[in-house]
Amino acid sequence: MTVDPEQLRTCAGYFATGVTVVSLAVGEAPHGATVNAFTTVSLNPPLVLISLNRASKAARLLPGRPFTVNVLAAEQHDLALRFAGRAEAAPDVPPWQAPPEHLAPHTAPALGGSLATFFCTPWASHDGGDHLLFLGRVEHTARRPGAQPLLYYRSAFHSVLARGSYETDGSA
Repeated sequence: MTVDPEQLRTCAGYFATGVTVVSLAVGEAPHGATVNAFTTVSLNPPLVLISLNRASKAARLLPGRPFTVNVLAAEQHDLALRFAGRAEAAPDVPPWQAPPEHLAPHTAPALGGSLATFFCTPWASHDGGDHLLFLGRVEHTARRPGAQPLLYYRSAFHSVLARGSYETDGSA
């Protein structure tokens, strides 16, 4: 028996995730895509995994290119919408930052203000049905202690207020 895709999507929505923007450069032009399918895979070697819809522009651009995973902070809700292609989001040009100088030729730009940042070089890619799975070797990390994460749960963004409490945008 096979589960209905919409039932699977709905049930998976009960798993709260962080929200990331995966960024890469094509020539001098930075590109980004909102992704919540992100996880660490290995500490030695240091590997992370992202899953991109096979039909997405990011999935077409990413193979063989360095990428950066920008874990969004709660106040970066508009960037999540913008890079998800949502028409209602139109923030100014995001604060792109160059990668650390010692990594510059081998990694992609980052979004300023992110909660955490993983600068990656390509490791492997795999078929994942209607998605493509990309593994990246983490070459450098950065973090912003004290900031709160942007969360995604039941098709809505959320933020953590304090231990045991939460706030939603009201659409879940």
